[in-house]
Amino acid sequence: MAREFKRSRRVAEQLQRELSQLITHEIDLPLSGLMVTVSGVSVTSDLSYAKVYITVMPTTDRLEEILKKLNKAAGYLRHHLGQRMTMRRIPELSFYYDASIEEGARMNTLINEAIAKDNK
Repeated sequence: MAREFKRSRRVAEQLQRELSQLITHEIDLPLSGLMVTVSGVSVTSDLSYAKVYITVMPTTDRLEEILKKLNKAAGYLRHHLGQRMTMRRIPELSFYYDASIEEGARMNTLINEAIAKDNK
């Protein structure tokens, strides 16, 4: 039996791929040794809005500045997405920080500390 994919899911996956390339090559971010990754995209069912989740490695105090710059460049990115994607309407973009990787590392540290305590 073939798996069915919702259109919004397919659009979100394509947006994630395209935005990753655009952010890397087209946007002048204050990176200096930082890596910005698009970790996920969620699109509304009517495809008019997209929340773009990014991670920044290593963690930095310049996160607010990076998010502000990306949100300011949303129109520019949307224009370029319109040229790359075959959609009638490109969703409005808003960028958010995805803390799941950071939280996962923190949980891993806590688990390792608990195991070390139990072994003593």
